Amino acid sequence: MARKAFVLLLAVALAVPAIGVFAGGAAEDDEIVLQFPSFWVGQDSKAEPMEQLISEFNAMHEGEIRVQVEPTPDTDGYRQTINTRLAAGDLPDLFIFQPDPTTMQYYEAEGVLLDFADELQGGWGDRFQDSQMDAATVDGMVKSIPYEIGVTPIWYNTRLFDEAGINEFPATFEEFWEAADALKDAGITPTSQMTGGANAWTSMLWYSHIIGSIGGADAWDRPLDHPQYEQAAEILLRLYSDGNTTGDAVGGDADVSGSHYLAERTAIFTNGPWYIGRVAGDAPEVHEATQLASAPAVEGGEHGHQVTFALSNLAAAHTEDPARREAVVKFMQWMTEPDNVAMITEEAGSLFAIDYEIDPGVDPLLSEFVRVQNEAPFTLTDMERAFPVAVIQEFGGAIEAMVAGGASPAEFVEILKDAARD
Repeated sequence: MARKAFVLLLAVALAVPAIGVFAGGAAEDDEIVLQFPSFWVGQDSKAEPMEQLISEFNAMHEGEIRVQVEPTPDTDGYRQTINTRLAAGDLPDLFIFQPDPTTMQYYEAEGVLLDFADELQGGWGDRFQDSQMDAATVDGMVKSIPYEIGVTPIWYNTRLFDEAGINEFPATFEEFWEAADALKDAGITPTSQMTGGANAWTSMLWYSHIIGSIGGADAWDRPLDHPQYEQAAEILLRLYSDGNTTGDAVGGDADVSGSHYLAERTAIFTNGPWYIGRVAGDAPEVHEATQLASAPAVEGGEHGHQVTFALSNLAAAHTEDPARREAVVKFMQWMTEPDNVAMITEEAGSLFAIDYEIDPGVDPLLSEFVRVQNEAPFTLTDMERAFPVAVIQEFGGAIEAMVAGGASPAEFVEILKDAARD
């Protein structure tokens, strides 16, 4: 209610020309204007809450700082433009930084990106999840602020679990195989899997969860000849065997994988919060029955972690002007306030690399996402972001070779190693 009242007052205030601002919109000489091209506009789910936060920030700093949004709704075009400007060293004051091998190389370039390492040493840095801050840190430099993330826990249908006499999601794979047998005895296929698409998305996430249990937070630091990859492949193969997934999983794409869960033909699934709207709209009874969990633990392995990945960080052009730097930091701190990101989550369903709570009255499945994110002892990025594109492109085919009996789990790993060498 306090925020709504503030927004109402803000709307009235903004309707009256501010002292010191010309009617044409030109600012006073000492007002710092920060240009912010953004694709969080138009039809983007975050457009309205982002506009609200930026308007509030501008009102609080009227006459001192003004963030001027440049709407750029084409996300692919946005990425290409920012990459070009990174290469040229000619960046806008503020921008959305999408971390990948292409963009992260500019951490090493002098005078391109603003380094926030010093400011993050205080209480501001304590807001962020350790794993996300670690991913945004290179040689002590933090040249992009962790922001929007993808979280992909295990989904399960509690009603189907009840039909099979299963009281809770299994904590270990030993318990998981017992639960899978109980589901099959009840006429329910345990999991949705897939080998199609560019990345065999659902099964790639399962493999990532399994690797995290075996290898922990640093699992992806190990080369492909480490035994964890073969061990995880053995478990993945079992997920495709003995009726543990659908008959069309081999060759199936994301629509195949998801449709089985929506139709209650499978009891266990994995995806991110962006899928909540699809479930709520197409299968409200499944939405009501769905809860989230961590993947089962491999014997002797970790449990409770989540597979996450950075979607969009916040970054700024390097500046030697102390006042401009301070203005940028104030805006970044505002955008990463826990209450502010909670508002975006509640309005748009996006999740953030910050520890925060949301209103218990929002969609219960969205609350579950925040819960599992906050409770995770560590997070691990997904396989797609840990390896070159060539490896991911071979992943689905490598699964198909295992399922067809043409490749052992060890040979599955060899297929990935060959792709990495090419």
